[in-house]
Amino acid sequence: MTLFHPATGEVRVKGVRSCTNAVLHPWLKEELSAVLKTLPEPSILLTAQENRLFWESWREGLKIRVTLPAQLPPLRMLLIWDNLIGHKTPALLCWMFSQGILPLQTPLGGSWLNMAESIQRIIVRRALDGQHPTSPWQIIDWLEAVARHWNDHPTPFEWGGKRSLRAPPGTRTATCPWWEWGLHTPPRAHSSHDAFEMAASGTTDPLVDAFEMAASGTTDPLVLLC
Repeated sequence: MTLFHPATGEVRVKGVRSCTNAVLHPWLKEELSAVLKTLPEPSILLTAQENRLFWESWREGLKIRVTLPAQLPPLRMLLIWDNLIGHKTPALLCWMFSQGILPLQTPLGGSWLNMAESIQRIIVRRALDGQHPTSPWQIIDWLEAVARHWNDHPTPFEWGGKRSLRAPPGTRTATCPWWEWGLHTPPRAHSSHDAFEMAASGTTDPLVDAFEMAASGTTDPLVLLC
């Protein structure tokens, strides 16, 4: 299980042998609560109407929207994760809303767009390449050890990094995942809150602006990926 903060590069990892709701949800609540405690209080106080409009602005253009509760706290975090049934459990969603967390899902079949999976591949390769583990628990220990080592000197994701500069001309096409270019910026949506759904129509990659804002460290609310 993985939580990733692209602006800092920090990753929170828990190795498990199964990932049912009974395993994932308690861990997720614990980790998200710990992250929220590190965030400053909102510097600008909005009216109830302004606050609801701010929440809704991040869902603009979505075809399917979960009904938000009547009373909403300040929006403090965006959680980007895959489009799975277990991520739509009413009890979990209600808890997130009460904590000021808005979950946003990648398009159906688009889990590869989630940078949490990119960091997982990095950790798995560093932990297991050339190794011959003899038990699941050994694999878990190695993965968690690599994650702890990564967090000693985390690497923030940088748009248009060194790898993108090395890419040969003509290779930066829409058929190649943009992190394979060193996180070269993909085609932008018209605004930060509609980037998520526009990709379904083929006009841009989903979550682009939220990822870009998170990587720049200027986003409010905080963006995490699961």
